[in-house]
Amino acid sequence: MVHHHRYNLLKKGGDEEAGTLVFLYYRRRRPNLLSVLFLSLLSCTFILAPHLFSASSYLSHLCKLLLSLLGFSYFYSVSAFFYFTSMVFAGSFGVQNEGFVGNIDVNAPLCSSIPNGRICCDRSHFRSDICFMKGDVRTHSPSSSVFLYSSKSNNGFISYVSSMIDDGEQEEHDELQHEKIKPYTRKWETSIMDTIDELDLISKRANLGVHHPCNVIHNVPAVIFSTAGYTGNLYHEFNDGIMPLYITSQHFNKKVVFFILDYRNWWVMKYGDIISHLSDHPVIDFVGDNRTHCFTEAIIGLRIHDELTVDSSLMRSNESIVDFRNLLDRAYWPRIRGLIQEEEQETVDKKMSRSPTSGSVFDHQARKPKLVILSRNGSRAIMNENSLVKTSEEMGFQVQVLRPERTTELAKIYRSLNSSDVMIGVHGAAMTHFLFMKPGSVLIQVIPLGTEWAAETYYGDPARKLGLKYIGYKIMGRESSLFDEYDKDDPVLRNPSSFTKKGWEYTKKIYLEDQTVRLDLRRFGKRLARAFYCITGIHPQSSLSSDSNFNHGT
Repeated sequence: MVHHHRYNLLKKGGDEEAGTLVFLYYRRRRPNLLSVLFLSLLSCTFILAPHLFSASSYLSHLCKLLLSLLGFSYFYSVSAFFYFTSMVFAGSFGVQNEGFVGNIDVNAPLCSSIPNGRICCDRSHFRSDICFMKGDVRTHSPSSSVFLYSSKSNNGFISYVSSMIDDGEQEEHDELQHEKIKPYTRKWETSIMDTIDELDLISKRANLGVHHPCNVIHNVPAVIFSTAGYTGNLYHEFNDGIMPLYITSQHFNKKVVFFILDYRNWWVMKYGDIISHLSDHPVIDFVGDNRTHCFTEAIIGLRIHDELTVDSSLMRSNESIVDFRNLLDRAYWPRIRGLIQEEEQETVDKKMSRSPTSGSVFDHQARKPKLVILSRNGSRAIMNENSLVKTSEEMGFQVQVLRPERTTELAKIYRSLNSSDVMIGVHGAAMTHFLFMKPGSVLIQVIPLGTEWAAETYYGDPARKLGLKYIGYKIMGRESSLFDEYDKDDPVLRNPSSFTKKGWEYTKKIYLEDQTVRLDLRRFGKRLARAFYCITGIHPQSSLSSDSNFNHGT
């Protein structure tokens, strides 16, 4: 949820699409020198630009070579390359040339298919980078590196350029390609990315010997990612970590090993139930495990779609957010069944220690729709929460007040919300728990002043995608604690957007840290009545819901 305004501006700007490079056969010709130079510069600028920042890659050396090799002795070799790049440049605009072998699929996703012995990095998305390595892949944690040893010699044009590079730059120690990546899904947020450990992905020739012998050989792929950043905040743990991990790895059907940078034991314990349904193998601490792990395939980084969602159009088998929620169901139900058995045993023990009582009250309660209130302490707390509980019970709800702590077992929270019909909460990271609700349930989000955009973007829209019936309750100025701190005509109350657009720090200080809520229960009662009707099809008999237009309240 952090820095959402800066993200919003970036999002409106759209994604930058990185280009791809296709190597083709060429015919040697001798073009005019000025044309040659011009075309080479254009080629380097428009075609090779996305790859030039990889300092040890072939492509960076190519352009350095072009700009330095102007001697007559290189003329015919350079001319050949100029012609090659001019053909690619022309081909990118759909020009047909007899020198081409095959067709370019301009709609193919980046790194959708790579041959053995290659590294391919997709840096086209503004949220995250992701790299793929295929072949003889080996981890080396002391140097924060992953090596790829290539046993096949390159051919064609690449082989020719490689020989020129090798003659002039032996100090590269036979590096074929060198990429750097920070495997965390908030690439656009520089301040937090500065705290993420960086990995070096290095492709080298294997013909001169492999320097990192295997200690552990895996017959399944590896996925390497970081649990640093905003980990510790529930929203970010799901949005930046767990859901991207599902998106990236679920197609392996648990035949995958997870490596974690910035390994945290508590994180592995907290999300162990989910991890075990994504991988059959123990999680490995990339830094703490100094052994060399060997694979035939590795993915470094995670793909992310949108806020707390899974875009089915981008998934191999059209999985959606509902499928992710079904994974949570499978992950938590074994523990929930254990909790139920423990409670049943406690009930039996209590009955044996006292005379049985009538079950009519319990049965009556069980038939009522269940409403869960996510309680907050401190900022954005509902100050008249007890009155809200009483009003909800009068409306006909069975009410549970849930106060999740950092140490609360997620299976227990999942059990409460999975069995609920309605959840009420004030905008904040705890609203991420809507993922635990069954499709068709009702989510009521109380929206404090100055949080409208974030409330809709992070929770309202994702809740609808999950199939929840979403009701947003925007509080009035008099329902905010800020009403007692500022004049009624102050822009803080009358025009919050004038402050929130100034940046995250203004939003955080004024509207997130210093604001509590006291609900107008007569006004809010209309939302309760609306939720009751959505679940039961019955209009509740409450004086607070007597307004016949409650279904259209805002």
